[in-house]
Amino acid sequence: THIWMTFLGPEPHPWARNGSANHQEMLLRMYWDGNPRPAVEAPVGDFFANSFGKRSEVISLPVIVEDADSYNCFWHMPFRKSARIEVVNESEKPISLLYYNIDWIKKDRIPKDTPYFYAQYRQEYPLEKGKDYVLLETQGKGHYVGTVLSVRTRSPSWFGEGDEKIYIDGEDKASIWGTGTEDYFLSAWGLKTTSTPYFGVPYFDQWGIVGGHTSAYRWHINDPLVFNKGIKVTFEHWGWISPDENAQYKSHSWNEREDDFSSVAFWYQAGEPTFKARAPHGRERALPNLDRIISAREYTADQYHGPSGAVAQNLDLYPSGHLFYKPQQQENAWIEIPFEVEKKEPKRLLLVMTHSYDYGQYQASLNGVKLGGVIDLYGHETSTREHHLLDFWPDPGKYTLRLECVGKNASSSGYYLGLESVRLRERRPRVLNWAHDKDKDWRTNPILYE
Repeated sequence: THIWMTFLGPEPHPWARNGSANHQEMLLRMYWDGNPRPAVEAPVGDFFANSFGKRSEVISLPVIVEDADSYNCFWHMPFRKSARIEVVNESEKPISLLYYNIDWIKKDRIPKDTPYFYAQYRQEYPLEKGKDYVLLETQGKGHYVGTVLSVRTRSPSWFGEGDEKIYIDGEDKASIWGTGTEDYFLSAWGLKTTSTPYFGVPYFDQWGIVGGHTSAYRWHINDPLVFNKGIKVTFEHWGWISPDENAQYKSHSWNEREDDFSSVAFWYQAGEPTFKARAPHGRERALPNLDRIISAREYTADQYHGPSGAVAQNLDLYPSGHLFYKPQQQENAWIEIPFEVEKKEPKRLLLVMTHSYDYGQYQASLNGVKLGGVIDLYGHETSTREHHLLDFWPDPGKYTLRLECVGKNASSSGYYLGLESVRLRERRPRVLNWAHDKDKDWRTNPILYE
């Protein structure tokens, strides 16, 4: 009737100085009545609507993650003879300080037709072209009670024009056919971070970027999807994409996207399901790296910045810290990060930067070409954010990314700067195939697709 657990997060801690496994690397399995196939198989985080290894607060009816570190679920999980619950560590780091409590009620008997509880994780990195994404497909009798869906975008713009299509009892055409991804999750005109009893978006980092992360849940508690012979739950993966990914070199809303999807389907079913999906190993659940990373902390020497010191500072926000530049005034405050390109191919240039209460405002440029507007690094709390600058086909050669201080926010107490890395992010193969912008000069017309 109730499971509670907690453990240390992945960041270094006085009780785990080298860090710990994150909850995406911890696999939760539950077995009923001696069945060798787990009825529940999902990463701990995803089962509790916490995706990407990120800790987020969830306040809903069946799942509560209070303060992003106490994991509770209240799904009823009936069994007849035995139950086994295990957490498998698939990380190279240990699980640190795992505590748990499991509540159950012993009864003399339960009705013969009492269904079992099931939850199954699956993923596609990236989505398969020409096919809807399948969350669940099983034969038998039962009712569907919940969805957790996680999306890492690989194209600019809005990913969520795809409809849910749910097929009941073997029908050829879905009798439940929605109007868009955010509509299925009971929001409208997009998604934003929220948590309610029946639906929510625990994690949403940035709108419309290449590499944005969104996770959402919906619980069908008062509106279960009942099936007598079987059910198939799918999502289309349609949305907006940038002109350079479109054959007609246009931006519109009806394009098949190639993002990274993962999901957990929750349902009750009498007997055993026929769904064949299994959770891959923790190494394979980690999202594939899309970036060439130029670490900024390697460039603290005087030749790479203006007056005042620059140091490599360890910060829990980043595995390897960041470059921390500490100018005392705006005048002549700058940093430069050099890098080389060996092959001409489409890339997105972006910066991973720190925001804090005493940070300044900076203008970015590449080889002397101004990129975008002023980057305001002020933040009430210390946090990290990606700043996307340019979509381009860089010629082989040497490049210098420069950040020059142009002032500070009225609320900021300083002009500091924190830069974790300069990154060249992979674009989808169709950008390379269409090559709309290959021969355009980014220096005369810098473009950032949004």
